[in-house]
Amino acid sequence: MKILMLNYEFPPVGGGASPVTFQLSRHLVQLGHHVDVVTMRYRDCPKFESVEGINVYRTPAWRKKPDICRIHEMATYLPGALGKTLRLTRKIEHDIIHCHFIIPTGPLAGLVSILTGIPYLITCHGSDVPGYNPDRFSRAHKLLMPAWRKLVSQTPLLVSPSASLIELIRKHAPSTEVSLVPNGINLQTFHPDLKEKSILLCSRILPRKGFQYALEAIDKIKLDWPVHIIGDGPYLAELKRMAENNSAPITFWGWLDQKDPRFHQLYEAASIFIFPSEAENFPTVLLEAMSAGMAVITSTAGGCPEVVGDAGLLVEPRNSGAIAEQLEKLVNSEDLRQDLSQAARQRAETFSWSFVTQKYLDCYQRVLQNKVAPKNID
Repeated sequence: MKILMLNYEFPPVGGGASPVTFQLSRHLVQLGHHVDVVTMRYRDCPKFESVEGINVYRTPAWRKKPDICRIHEMATYLPGALGKTLRLTRKIEHDIIHCHFIIPTGPLAGLVSILTGIPYLITCHGSDVPGYNPDRFSRAHKLLMPAWRKLVSQTPLLVSPSASLIELIRKHAPSTEVSLVPNGINLQTFHPDLKEKSILLCSRILPRKGFQYALEAIDKIKLDWPVHIIGDGPYLAELKRMAENNSAPITFWGWLDQKDPRFHQLYEAASIFIFPSEAENFPTVLLEAMSAGMAVITSTAGGCPEVVGDAGLLVEPRNSGAIAEQLEKLVNSEDLRQDLSQAARQRAETFSWSFVTQKYLDCYQRVLQNKVAPKNID
């Protein structure tokens, strides 16, 4: 099968949807499929490269940071991507278009489908669904709601990684049919050995990620374990201010590419992972922490419970006292840490990329069998 992947984010830039797109493409190629990816260019990233058999085309765009992309920056991806995509479809004759994000990539996939007759599907990732990320996109979601509803209704197949996100989609578009396909994890990425007495947090640094409550919890119990924070974002300065008077030694590593050896060292060494986010889809960062054999504390928000199941400790969002209580249990019990570490690894195995890739191939076949005619965008 010849597959065209559209996502404005692709490694080495982007958040959770970036590695998802890469790993899915990688596993499709391993199964003998042809995959072309059209994404946005960032700084000195090459315009074209072949990565593990994936053809990656990067089109001109304006993006300031590798980990966060503003709405106006997303929009700059579309003109160049449209031209490159149309040229590729004439040359390759793709069977299907797999689009990531309803906004901004959905209109691109819909227009290309109309012009070429190639059917498409969309995987949503959270921030492209109204109400999911109000601290960044509330105004944009309100303005784009009519267009969003139209895009959703015209999409031949919509896929969500979590049941919680499906509920949010149906809140705004009740009749929408959505298929559930979880994100996957490469179990060979990390090779955990002997764990150190250290704690890790990793994400884009935004207020809704809840890192401030984790720092409050760590200070409450006067913990002296090293705390490592990976990530960058607009809330970083405030977190650093909070860390100045914290009882624990806290190191901020900034944004680290997953190819950076420091990224792997931190994941493989840490014993505890804290992710107290207020709103999540199906966070890949939790899958990574579980596959690295960390004992996980996460929130009851969104798709976090769907990821960890009974292999992690859950707390209510914005509750530093609950985080402190669970953290103290882990710090004081090596047996509990080891039990949760083993459970996390076993749980991560149920989200292998071989399983997830087959689920997507089934989705592709559904779209191709239905042969949904492209719908005009009025």
